[in-house]
Amino acid sequence: MNGIEKITQRMEDDAQREINEVLTAARAQADEITRRSREQADKESAAIVARGESAAAEREKRLESMAEMESRKLVLAAKQEVLDEAFNMALEKLCTLPDEEYIELLAALAVKAARTGREKVIFSQKDRNRVGKAVVTKANDALARKVAPRLPNDLTDTRAGAILDKVVTGASAILAGTGMLTLAEETRPIKGGIILSDGDVETNCTFETLVRLQRENISGEVAKVLFD
Repeated sequence: MNGIEKITQRMEDDAQREINEVLTAARAQADEITRRSREQADKESAAIVARGESAAAEREKRLESMAEMESRKLVLAAKQEVLDEAFNMALEKLCTLPDEEYIELLAALAVKAARTGREKVIFSQKDRNRVGKAVVTKANDALARKVAPRLPNDLTDTRAGAILDKVVTGASAILAGTGMLTLAEETRPIKGGIILSDGDVETNCTFETLVRLQRENISGEVAKVLFD
């Protein structure tokens, strides 16, 4: 091999070596890029999965919370319905008392609520016709006896004593200006109870109002029992 061929061969060998080195470096760089890309892809994939799991867990938690809240609302609504029914039954029971008990109750309400003893007593149309006169009479008698002197029992046990007691009671009521409740011509659309009217002043003793006030008074205690 002459000198030119040797030089040429050396150049070819050097070129091939450089090519091999470049290829080796390129392959190494490509492998590194691939490795990094795979690692990045794995990280992103894991992040996506984690976000998905977190979102799913959060949604499940929200759904459980909503279901629990809805269940609580249904329970509260059921308890409120029971409470409403209890007070409605109480109102109905008051309105359907036997006449004797009903008269006794309304007369007691009139006596307790009377301020002057000269009020008009307003009923529903049904109650006015059924018990109006009896209630007013009984209430007036009770109001008069509150201001009348008490006669000895041995005196009032006789017929003459009973008459005297009645006269004394009536006179005492007149002097005190009480025991003069009157049955109002007017009626109101109420379920039961009475309204005392004295000019522009009215005292509401209807059963609807009394039940509502009683409910408001004990609402805290009832709520504690039912809703805790």
